[in-house]
Amino acid sequence: MDREVLELLLSPWYLGLLGLCVGSFLNVVIYRLPVMMQRQWLADCENQLSSSEDLEQALKLTPAQAQAVAASVLPVRQALEALPPLGLVTPRSRCPHCGHQLRWHENLPLLGWLRLRGRCASCKAPISARYPGVELLTGLLFAAIGWHFGPQAATLLYCGFAAALVALAGIDWDTTFLPDSITQPLLWAGLVAAGAGMLPVSLTESLGGVLAGYLSLWSVYWVFKLVTGKEGMGYGDFKLLAGLGAWLGWQMILPIALIASLIGALVGLGLKFSGGLREGRYVPFGPFLAGGGLAVLLIGKQQVMAWLGWGG
Repeated sequence: MDREVLELLLSPWYLGLLGLCVGSFLNVVIYRLPVMMQRQWLADCENQLSSSEDLEQALKLTPAQAQAVAASVLPVRQALEALPPLGLVTPRSRCPHCGHQLRWHENLPLLGWLRLRGRCASCKAPISARYPGVELLTGLLFAAIGWHFGPQAATLLYCGFAAALVALAGIDWDTTFLPDSITQPLLWAGLVAAGAGMLPVSLTESLGGVLAGYLSLWSVYWVFKLVTGKEGMGYGDFKLLAGLGAWLGWQMILPIALIASLIGALVGLGLKFSGGLREGRYVPFGPFLAGGGLAVLLIGKQQVMAWLGWGG
């Protein structure tokens, strides 16, 4: 490809437009993937509970008791089978209130929401401002990455990295889930890209980042659990920080954790004093880890290390 064309396609303006479109898809991922996961979990549970032989062996039930339990979960199977198919690509987006299928111009990133003035074209129900917010955030991140790294292969890779983090942050905020279907490919993609020399991080630094990221939060988790008897975070947080380490190197694990903790504490206090944090609920850590990773990426490794007094 001609160098001038490549520079144009990887310019902040073009990447920003690409980010708006990717953000539109991320809205679908954030909403649908947890629903798809829950359906699969219910199907797996129903499959296990419907086996009277498994119930007899695992729970030491009598044949009559096992058959009664197996029969009791039949409505779950029937309800799951009655649900319409759901994927990330199909069916087309609809209004959750009235079922109106969005036309192509209503689905335009950012512009569609503005044109509709934030309301469904059919039933006039409000459309959350978070949808254009995710699109705008992704567009700005892609543009910032293009401006920071310039026209090179790593730029596109980092755009994919940012998109994965936006999706994970949105899902974790809504559900406290960090899906393996995103965290694991994120980790392996970072290792492969580092090993192929496509990132400014060596394979050794990437592997060290995976180990340091996972083990650091794993250690905090167990210390907290031993002291309090409670779980302070989920295993998805370990995997997410390991993935960030794969992309950014072991040196950035501490800065990411510090930034995430600071932002998380401020947001948690703000929600508590504003009444936005319900009793017994906690603020998921994943969005702040994602924010810390993006902050370190855009600030730059050398600058972060200089601020910490590590030289470079």
